[in-house]
Amino acid sequence: MEGSAKNPCYFAMDATRPSVARSGGVARRFYIICEHDLSFRAISSGYGNGRRLPGANFANGRRCAKNFSNAEGSKLTTGGGYVTAETRTSFKGYYRTRGKSVPLLRAFVQFEGEGDTANARERAIGGHSAVLLRRMCLRKNPDSPFANAKGYVPYGSLLNYSSGRSNGCTSWTPEDSALIVDMIKERPTTVYIYPESRDIEAVREAAKAHKSLSSAGLYWNATCLREIGSPMFWPKEKLEPIIAKYRKAHPSPPPRPLPVCRSG
Repeated sequence: MEGSAKNPCYFAMDATRPSVARSGGVARRFYIICEHDLSFRAISSGYGNGRRLPGANFANGRRCAKNFSNAEGSKLTTGGGYVTAETRTSFKGYYRTRGKSVPLLRAFVQFEGEGDTANARERAIGGHSAVLLRRMCLRKNPDSPFANAKGYVPYGSLLNYSSGRSNGCTSWTPEDSALIVDMIKERPTTVYIYPESRDIEAVREAAKAHKSLSSAGLYWNATCLREIGSPMFWPKEKLEPIIAKYRKAHPSPPPRPLPVCRSG
């Protein structure tokens, strides 16, 4: 990745911090650092929620992350270095706000990495706004540029999960997402997410031995470490066969067409 970043600003994230601050507000654990104007900004960000499968529980709670992985299908965050690549914007559907129907156009910033993060593109790992649509249905709107051949467009209820979990991507509030997308337009930058697999293993061993992290030169957010006990990194070589076995035994059902909305 050397030489690929052209941006005076770069990003970092501390995924060991809790989702909710002691004050009750959203915790700020994603950092925007711009050395050219000596600015620093901390914003909220989600981490991977993981999964609970037979024989392997690698799910994360809503407040603190215990599990990390680079396995495809794990829905977990992978710590390490990334570079921002292209940004793709997709139409998700319409939702109502302030009495009007507006389209949800969500930008996705593709990440690329190396080492543990080398399969970021294959996993579709990147950054995006922490919003989605729930309870989807189709409504007649032939004048919409997003209408299908029969003149229908999807509608749903907007869900903002800025203080929650993702499927492994880095997720931001809609406002922060717009800021970041504008910052990296035609100017790739680096993203560093802590902890890496080696950090997780070192903290795990120290926690099991009841050793002081600070004396060992290690770091983990103290509040979350008390809650999770010890962290765990699941390498793809170990976890992907478990996920593949589960998928084979539980194949995904064919997608169902969206129903027509009952009310106008």
